[in-house]
Order: sequence, then C-alpha cells, then structure tokens
Amino acid sequence: MTLAPALSRHGVLSLKPSDDPAALEAPRAARLERAFARGSGHGLLCLGADEVGTTLSPTLAYWREMAARFIAALCALPGLDAAQRKPHVPVPAEEDLTRWAAAVPPMTGAEYLTVPVLADLWRRMDGAFDAELSEAGLSVQAFLKARHPAWNLVGRVHFHLAENRRDEEAPFAFMASYTTRLSAQAKAQHLPLGKALQEYAGAKNRERLLSLLTPVQRAAERCAWLKPMVDSGEIYHPLRWRPQQAVQFLKDVPDLESAGVVVRMPATWRMNRPARPQVKATVGGNPPSKLGLDALLDFHVEVSLDGEKLSAAEIKRLLAQTEGLAFIRGKWVEIDPERLSRTLGQFEAIERRAAAEGLSFGEAMRLLAGAGIAGDPDRQTDADWSQAIAGPWLSQTLADLRHPDGTRGVDPGRALAGTLRPYQQAGLQWLHLLARLGLGACLADDMGLGKTIQVLSLLLVLKQQAASAPKPSLLVAPASLLANWSSEIARFAPELKAAVVHPSVMPAEVLKSDGAEALAGIDLAITSYGFLGRVPWLAATPWRLAILDEAQAIKNPGARQTRTVKQLRADARIALTGTPIENRLGDLWSIFDFINPGLLGSSKQFSSYARRLADPDTPNPYGPLRDLVRPYILRRMKTDKSIIADLPDKAEVKAFCALSRKQAALYQQAVSELAGQLADADGIARKGVILAMLMRLKQICNHPSQWLGDGAWAEGDSGKLARLREITEEIAARQEKALVFTQFRETTGPLAAFLGAVFGRDGLVLHGETAVGKRRDLVRRFQEDDDVPFFVLSLKAGGAGLNLTAASHVIHFDRWWNPAVENQATDRAFRIGQTKNVLVHKFLCRGTIEEKIDRMIETKQQLAGDFLGGGADAVLTEMQDDDLLRLVALDLTTAMKEG
Repeated sequence: MTLAPALSRHGVLSLKPSDDPAALEAPRAARLERAFARGSGHGLLCLGADEVGTTLSPTLAYWREMAARFIAALCALPGLDAAQRKPHVPVPAEEDLTRWAAAVPPMTGAEYLTVPVLADLWRRMDGAFDAELSEAGLSVQAFLKARHPAWNLVGRVHFHLAENRRDEEAPFAFMASYTTRLSAQAKAQHLPLGKALQEYAGAKNRERLLSLLTPVQRAAERCAWLKPMVDSGEIYHPLRWRPQQAVQFLKDVPDLESAGVVVRMPATWRMNRPARPQVKATVGGNPPSKLGLDALLDFHVEVSLDGEKLSAAEIKRLLAQTEGLAFIRGKWVEIDPERLSRTLGQFEAIERRAAAEGLSFGEAMRLLAGAGIAGDPDRQTDADWSQAIAGPWLSQTLADLRHPDGTRGVDPGRALAGTLRPYQQAGLQWLHLLARLGLGACLADDMGLGKTIQVLSLLLVLKQQAASAPKPSLLVAPASLLANWSSEIARFAPELKAAVVHPSVMPAEVLKSDGAEALAGIDLAITSYGFLGRVPWLAATPWRLAILDEAQAIKNPGARQTRTVKQLRADARIALTGTPIENRLGDLWSIFDFINPGLLGSSKQFSSYARRLADPDTPNPYGPLRDLVRPYILRRMKTDKSIIADLPDKAEVKAFCALSRKQAALYQQAVSELAGQLADADGIARKGVILAMLMRLKQICNHPSQWLGDGAWAEGDSGKLARLREITEEIAARQEKALVFTQFRETTGPLAAFLGAVFGRDGLVLHGETAVGKRRDLVRRFQEDDDVPFFVLSLKAGGAGLNLTAASHVIHFDRWWNPAVENQATDRAFRIGQTKNVLVHKFLCRGTIEEKIDRMIETKQQLAGDFLGGGADAVLTEMQDDDLLRLVALDLTTAMKEG
C-alpha cells in the first residue's frame, strides 16, 4: 500500500492508503504525510514548493501543478525581493478553476472537486504559506529559496520580444531587462540588463549581480541559442532578429520561464503567442438518418485563422513557409508546415471517408473530445493545429444532454403513482433523450436520490409512446434486489407489466421454454446477474432497453457475468450505479463497454491510452477523456445546492435480504420445534417458549453463527451480510459515514470486523459494556475524524442521548419491532445540527417473520399502535397457535437466495 491524495465530501484534501503502484520514496512520503497532517494547505504547499522535478503519480502530479501555480502567482507579485510578509495571492479566475477541475485525474473523491472547493484549497495554501513563513522567520525570497532553488526570486530578469515592421529583413527586436522598482501606480520599472553591470559594479555588489544573473545562466544551460549571446555579451544590448530567431525563442519559452526568466511577447499576440492557423472540422451539422452510436454524421473541413476561413492560395502559401513565422492578413502567424500539412491531410482523409462511408457518432465524439483512443494511429489529430466543433444538430443535442432540465419535457402522467422532484424530472428527460438517440446512459446519482423512480418513469413514457405493442425491456440486478424492484414497481408504476425471470418466482417449465410465454404482454423482464446466463432466450431477445442496476457488478471485464451482460441485444442501454465510476479507469471502461460499446475502444486500446495519460509531459491529460464520457453520465449528489433543498430531511428504504441455505434450514428447524413445544405448553410457559423462539428466529435471520455460537460469521452464510456489503461499498466509495444499529451486543463485534474489511479501515463500537467515560470520546471521534467511516451501536446503548450528525446513513441491521425505539435511534443522526440528508436502511429477510411483521405494522394501524405501546413481543404471545405458526412459517419461494 502507498499513499495517494483523497478529497473528502467536505473538500478536505488528505493522503490515504492506496493501491497506486507509483510509490514514493520513504523520506518523501513521510514528509508529505506530515505536511498533510497539518492540513490541506500545508500538504499542497509541500507538494508545490518541495517536489519540483520529482517523478510523481498522475494524481500527486496534478495537485503539485496546482500548488506550483500558486507559488508562481506569488512570485509574480511585485516587491517580494526582501519582503518579510507575503501579500495576499488572489484566487484565480473562475474559468481557470473550471478548467483545472475538469482536468483532475481519477482519484478518490474526484466527484467532490468543484470550483468553490478549488478556491477554498487555494486560500488554504495562502494561509499555510503565511503560517510557515512566520515560523521560519525568513523573507519570502529566502523562504522559497530554502524550499527549492527553482523558486529563487532574486533578479526579476525579463526577455522581451517585439515586432518591428519597419525592418523587412529583421522584423523582430529582442531586449533583456530587469525590474528595479515600482512606480506609484504599482507598475514595474525596467532597465536594460546592461545597466546592471554599471549599477552593481564593484566587489561589494558582486553577490547581488550574480544573484540577478542566475536565472539567465540557468536558461543559457538549457537554450543553445542563448549561451553564445551570454558569453559574447550580446544579451546586454537590444538586438535585431529575423523570423527564425523569433521562432526559436518561442519554442524555448517554457525553458526560459522554468529557469526564472520572465518572458514578454508583443502586446498584439493573444495568450503570449502569435496567431496560429487551424484545421477546423465541423461534424453533425444535420440530423443523422438513423440513431445509435453507429449513426452516421456529416463532416466538413476548412483551414481558418482567428475564425476566418483561408483561401486555397493562402493555405498554399502557408504550407510553403520554412521559417516558422509568416506575415499574412496584416499579422504574424505561427506556422509549422509539416504539422499543418499532416493535420490537414488527416482531416481531409476523414472527410473523404465520411463522404463515402459516413462518420459514426462514436468517432465524432472522440474527435470532438480530442481523445485519441480507438482507431488507427493516422487518425490521431494534432490538437495544437486542429479544432473539431459540433455542427448545429450535434451542438443542440450535446447541450440537451448537459442541461436536461432545459429540454422539452416528457411526463409519465397519472401512470406514475407519485410525483417526480425537479431533479428527477430532469433525469427522466436526459434518460429519454439518450434512449431516443439509441445511446447508452449511466445514471450515477447518490444513493437515495431516486434512480429507481426515474427509470420506472422512463419505462412508462416509452410504453405510452409506443404506437403498437412495445418491445419489452430487461432489468438485471443483484439477486438481493429483485424483491425491491418488484415492490417499487407495485408502488410507483402498477401499470407496468413486469415478470421476474428467476426460479424463486417463475416456474421451471416457463424458464426452459423459448421465452414467448414468459414475455407475453410484458413491459419489463427482471432477472439477476447470476441467473442471466442460464436462460438462453434472455440473450436472444431484442430488448427496447437493457438496464443494469448496481452496474459496478460488471467492473471486472473478464468475469463471466460481465461477458454475458455485454452480449445482450437492446436499442439502448442504461447503467445504474451510486459509485463514482470515473475515479477508476478500469471500471469506467467496463461500464462504457456495455452502455456504448466501442466509444472507449477495445480493452487493449484503452489500456494503451490510459498509459499515455500517465505521461507527466502531457498537458491536461484527463480532460479529453472526461469530455468524451461526460454526456453519458448524469451524477447528482446530495450535497448539490440545487438538490439539497429539494430533498426530504430523512428518507427510509427497506433493504430486503434473502436467506442462505444454512439460514433457511435452521429457520425451518426452529419453526418445526416451535409447533411441538406449543402443543405441550400453556400459560407463562407458553409465553416463554414464544419469546425464546422469536429471539432465535431473529438471530438466525442475522447470521447462523449468532444462533449457533460457533464464531465463524462467514459472509456467504448470511443474506444480510451480503446486502450490508452492497450498501456499505457504495457508502465507502462516496466517503460518507454510517451508523449501524443492532439490538444484540454479541453482533457488534462481528459487524465491526466485517465493515472494517469493506471500508478498508476500522470504525467504532459502542454497546452496554462500553465505559460511560469512553462514550464521549467515541462520539467526538466519529463526529470530527474523517478517517472513522462507521459506528456500530447496540440499540439500547446507542439509541438515546448521543449526537451523531456526521452520519449520512443509518442502517438497522435487525429490527426491534417497535417503531418508537427505532425512530429514537435514527434520530441520533437526524437531529438539530444535521446539515445532510439522512438515508435510513431497514433490513428485512424476505419470506420470514421479519417481513411479515413489517407488513402488519404498515397495514394495520391498530396493531402499529399496540407495537408502539408494548412492542411486538407482547402482541405475538397472545396469538392463537395456528395464527402464530402461519406468521413465523418460512415462505421458501421468496426467502431463498440464488443457488
């Protein structure tokens, strides 16, 4: 394990254990760890000031670049030569921060990186610099020099390049100057560098002169043309330059600036560079004749200069240039004939192929994003000399995908038994647009934002829009979620005709048929990942939509279930996940290989592309990839300002769990024993038998080891542990916190050990035997320490008197069967001071007494009132024997998980 940056949902940057293979040397890792322990600003400052030239992982290199920009901005502030206090370093412009946020490489917490977060981290660096400067007791210049020689501020030497249009032979002028002081208007005052020889003449000023010229000496070591100028003394005089000399100067600007020389270009050159002709390609001007990733788009090529199209004669003249700069249309133009010719040839080849065969939507998107992933090497274009833009149709389509809330609305109407929130309505528009275009979608909303209801709304809309009998859609989900989907359909979309294709529900003879009977009149077929490959007609059926729930289940491209899923035939595909897939490139490719096959190339092509992204010399390497996938990913977080005001403060969901074979056998054995015991008991003895059996059934539903006392607690023996993993893996990926309640003291330890393995670090445990004095410290750690991801509490010990508002999730691993007690426990997280929305997960084993009592509480208000008064136990002990046995009997058709 090594250390890698991780961004918390609160915008705190820290170092966390990682499997990143780019390990740091031990001393360097220790230094960074100490710095980040002081705070995000100190850690970033250490990266930017100390790790100059160090080979780092792409993630660390990204943050080093941001920190280096802060120090460069500081160095550019006037009057720092002997300053003891640092002026405030202004936060960069919003457009710069937006560009930096888009360029973040895959990392833990990348989804939380926003413009305000970057601005806050910049201010933290500013504060950390002030603190460390004060501790060091040095001037700004001496402090930076002590951190790394490259940040030496002594001698602000400037190299100026200017136009001289009156000299046809040498139309450029070069001059070196140095900054002497500031004017009253805070503008730098320059003198020719030659004046420094006079100003610092004499032995006592020799050190000052050498310091002033140090950046020039460093630059001369890197730039071959500069060394003879320094050796001969030409550097101290203004010079006439020919275009080829100006071109060489342009090429070496990065080396000059890294050596500490400030470079100034002609004022008429935007972004400090001359204008550059670009090969401009326009794609998707008109709607394609068919839809899907293979839809063919129109393609047109031209060469332009500052947005104006160049004539064929002007292009020919540019290609004939050999000096690197050409004067055309009244301005100097940078020209590289070889690169321009190669780029133009590549685009014209694409244009000819598009005219003959068409340009697919996927190819067009890769071209627009500048992501050279798939295809032949000669199709990779030179981004410096080319520009691909979307034509009117494609531009409007992409705008609709980026801002679905502004698109023309579709609405399921009364067919939906519920009301969509505004962000859910926007999600429906987005899903519908992609489905209409035949393109894949990844809906990656936070857990609890309603991905299910958005998909059900889409299915209702497609059913309403179908002219005749619509093609059915297929939903693939983990086996533990099949019951959840059935329940949600019955609740929100009763008009949808759904069939669960699984042996727990569908007769074997129907499963073995050709599928015609199973799909007759069906809108939606639902099956599990594990069972999908066992029914041939599921793969053979052409579906309207193929939908994957918990799509991270296919993140391993080599797994059999992944290969099976990708063989499905559908007009469009949808992946649902609460995990930020962009943060791991392998997961990203595998899911996109399902929703939009070929967009990211083959596995081999994408792996090669990913290796190129890690090249430290590639500017903004991850930006094109993010631009490519962004239209197909919709992710809203509970922390979004546009979302949080629209959410309920507390939402409850039922987490249905199956029983393992071992659990089912023990449960049935217990019920059989209860029948015999009831026949021989009455009065207080009968009550004791019932209460003991209820406790036994609860323990079996939790885990066989809890009843047997064997200490094994194997994950495969409990459906609840399997469901707990599914939920908490997503919570861990979001860096959120969870409270896990159980009524059993003996369950807290095994649960904490299990969750520690899921989260990759330990949490906290509180039960009745926890010392009172220790409880306050446990609460403080959970509230304040971002490294504590979960808190397991016994319901009696942790159900009251504690303030645990750091949690975003409350999990009731087992049920108290007393809503008042459960609600009191839930309110440990949902109370005054809570700024997050709380999602409550209530675990229920299907087909068992847990589900049946939950159903009774919901449907029988009087019984619910009784439970509130005395709990379930008091009610159940008063039941007749037959009624009680029916209640506790195991429904095997729904209780067993997939074998």
